Amino acid sequence: MTAPPKPGTRALGVAESYRGRDDEGAESVLGGAVVRADRVVDGAALGRCRVGGLDATEAVATLVADLGREDARYCFLAGVAPAWFNVVDLHALAEAVARPVLAVSFESSQGLEAAIREAFDGEACERRLESYRRLPPRRPVETDGDTLYVRSVGVEDDRAAALVRAYTVAGRPEPLRVARLFARAGRAFAPSPTE
Repeated sequence: MTAPPKPGTRALGVAESYRGRDDEGAESVLGGAVVRADRVVDGAALGRCRVGGLDATEAVATLVADLGREDARYCFLAGVAPAWFNVVDLHALAEAVARPVLAVSFESSQGLEAAIREAFDGEACERRLESYRRLPPRRPVETDGDTLYVRSVGVEDDRAAALVRAYTVAGRPEPLRVARLFARAGRAFAPSPTE
């Protein structure tokens, strides 16, 4: 059995908030939260990526770099396709941030390929599908009666499951819950110019 992280072990969570995709050029606010395994919040940052764009990987990497927290040993990401299918390349992100990346989703799914095909065509569709198909497989992780779905790069599946369980309170990993709150607050305070 894999040991849980020590109480002071920090993880960085990244989540997003946006109103919708009605306006061309809209941006989604990214919230970043550094949270210790004992639930102490220890840092925050904000960033942006384009709704329906292809810049989410770079935007998350920039947010992590701007935060400058080398002591945050893991990067948790809320899903793999923020801001209306702005698919994150988890392998490239893990390399850019030089730490393991765990993408967590909260519902079972048949995958995003059909939805991507419905929303995009031509090169825009193919680029997203190519990125999506490179992702590691989703694995279910049971956490206090809930099932989360985890893709991980840079950490073994058993360790990824142990980390998700260790940071999860009330159905959602705490770094992601707090990051989502920051993203919502950031969007409310400084909305996208198109909102």
